[in-house]
Amino acid sequence: MTIRAVLFDFSGTLFRLEHDSLAAHAALMRALTAPVGVAEGLDVDPEQWERRDLDPDAHRELHLAVLAKAGAKDPARFYADLCSPPFWQPYPDTAQALGTELPTAVVSNIAWDISAVFARHGVENRVDEFVLSYREGFAKPDPKLFRIACDRLGVHPTEALMIGDSAEADGGAAAIGCSVEIVEPLPTGSRPDALLQVLRKHI
Repeated sequence: MTIRAVLFDFSGTLFRLEHDSLAAHAALMRALTAPVGVAEGLDVDPEQWERRDLDPDAHRELHLAVLAKAGAKDPARFYADLCSPPFWQPYPDTAQALGTELPTAVVSNIAWDISAVFARHGVENRVDEFVLSYREGFAKPDPKLFRIACDRLGVHPTEALMIGDSAEADGGAAAIGCSVEIVEPLPTGSRPDALLQVLRKHI
């Protein structure tokens, strides 16, 4: 089947949470941005954590509690940084990957408006749809989130390619017939062209 649309994950796929001020908390950052499940070292109720990306208020409260337990000096400021565009860095090939000229959606488990991150780097106009869990009421790997994206882009799921960093979360797209490719959520400086390599295989 010819690929007529591309779906991208956000964190660990197109952008990564990276900033000098967060370098000392690298392990905590990885835990907080893990795509599914409760990462080792987080003292939090698993059921509440799994639902955090469906409710912005719950997302903030849970993160503040986790950050306080982890010893963050200023949990509120720390949380604000997690949701701040300057703290998210694009992978070297993000802009080019978003420029395929095919209908494109970003499908993310997230509880805040990430479009400002794309705007900061001048690529917001390369995304046709932002399909975000907190707006839609579904979180990956629920196939409903991927179906919403395909419907809005006007393509059958078998004509869409989902690119993400989690076989469990992003792999949920396969349940409705999407092609799925997984990239490693490496530091941005260590992954120069993984997105483009994947796209060349399909487009």
